[in-house]
Amino acid sequence: EGMALPQRILFPPEEICMDWQQRQRPGAGLCNLGSTCYINVILQCLTYTPPLANYLLSRDHSQLCHRQGFCMMCIMEAHVRKVLCSSANVIWPKAVIRDLKFIGEEFEPDMAGDAYEFLRCALEAMQRACLNEISSVDIASQTTTIIHQIFGGFMKSTVTCLRCQTVSDSYKAFLHVLLDIKAPSSLTTALEDFVSPKKLDGKYCLKCSKCEKKVTASNRVTVHRVPKVFTVCLERAADHTGKKISKVVEYPEYLDLRPYMSVTAGEPLLYSLYALVVHSGDTCLDGHFFCYTKASNGLWYKMDDESVDDCGIHAVLRQQAYLLFYAR
Repeated sequence: EGMALPQRILFPPEEICMDWQQRQRPGAGLCNLGSTCYINVILQCLTYTPPLANYLLSRDHSQLCHRQGFCMMCIMEAHVRKVLCSSANVIWPKAVIRDLKFIGEEFEPDMAGDAYEFLRCALEAMQRACLNEISSVDIASQTTTIIHQIFGGFMKSTVTCLRCQTVSDSYKAFLHVLLDIKAPSSLTTALEDFVSPKKLDGKYCLKCSKCEKKVTASNRVTVHRVPKVFTVCLERAADHTGKKISKVVEYPEYLDLRPYMSVTAGEPLLYSLYALVVHSGDTCLDGHFFCYTKASNGLWYKMDDESVDDCGIHAVLRQQAYLLFYAR
């Protein structure tokens, strides 16, 4: 396919279990330690990601980890066990707050933050923890950790020179997708926009290898290899002032990724919604985050810091969603 093959498989994909191995009522709510709602929603969405929770509950990571000091995988393992296995109704995510600066330099315990930025940094910190025990590994092999095997996919970028029609392909790994919602009113139209060809001209001109000069080109980005968990951010920041796009963007309970693939022929690639994050507030710079997650008992719950309340799918699908989590 033109993609480099990994020299090593760091985690066997066949060992990933997409269904809950233990079924139970939802776990504890999380204390807000000042301005930490943006952290709490991501911790809850990751806790209710079945393949990640199954792995963390198995304690496979901590049994093999010899890392001194900060390890995001060990922190997440302890956190998920505490939330799902203790009888407490509310827990303090103290270890996460204590090591916040190691997760992302921009985060401060007493300052508000952005849930998408925290998700991005948390996944990267878990990825670093997976690679920490392994000496020098090639780039392709780095995309075979448990984190990439769950959240990771590949995008294909196809650039066509509009002068000589030369086509060049490149591939890039991703753990989450950011979608523009300025025009689209649904997740599916935002995805259609995402994979539609874009013209590269003016300052975006690229040098064509055949013409040997800068030319106007067309670029089309498609999903080339799907992840097991598809994580989407609906970009609600209208600009750098913090102005917010507050419109409702429709999203389905079940999503077929096949139409957005490099190869659109074939069986549907069906995903099921299992978590979402909502931001309430007039601007992106203030307000509050809460989330909805599907517990291992198959029921939906609204999780707002300390409170965990059951709700129906109709309430879940009516939200002004910011982040969406879909499982294969």
